[in-house]
Amino acid sequence: MKNHELIEKNIGLMIVLTIVAISWGALAEIVPLFFSKEINEPVAGLKPLNALQLEGRDVYIREGCHVCHTQMVRPFRAETERYGHYTVAGEHVYEHPFLWGSKRTGPDLARLGQRYSDDWHRAHMYNPRDVVPESIMPSYPWLFKDKVNHKLTGKKMEALSMVGVPYTQEDIAGASAAVEGKKEIDALVAYLQQLGTVLPTKR
Repeated sequence: MKNHELIEKNIGLMIVLTIVAISWGALAEIVPLFFSKEINEPVAGLKPLNALQLEGRDVYIREGCHVCHTQMVRPFRAETERYGHYTVAGEHVYEHPFLWGSKRTGPDLARLGQRYSDDWHRAHMYNPRDVVPESIMPSYPWLFKDKVNHKLTGKKMEALSMVGVPYTQEDIAGASAAVEGKKEIDALVAYLQQLGTVLPTKR
């Protein structure tokens, strides 16, 4: 009782002990994850994004798509019935930053790849209500005019290779040519069409 009173009346000691308690908890929860194969090793068949998909991901982030759409199927029946296999860490080991998210103003996109045609995606991005009348998503007409900045693609790949994404020198050298002249909508659709295609999905 006296010890509790001593701690509760001494704010400095209270802060120190709180930090110690949180630190031990964080160590116990986080450190083992660094040694888990399930989390650190890619799932079978996973490949890093190609040059066009990588640029599409940057468009996706820039336009704030990840704010309204998650990319994480939670391991509950209601979600796996709708979207397919629940999300696993091994699908996302090459993502920097990952885009799992938590808010769903729009549907989850984790298993979106190949569910719709390229033309459907283009129509949806140009005016969402043309294909989903009740949609509240904004239109993105500028993506059909603006071109990808091909001069930066190789540098992006090079930076990602420094944090463990297995891009080869050949990938990096050919990145600029692979996206030169491409519109941003081309890149975004390429990114969307590969989402969640490594693991089985429910059709």
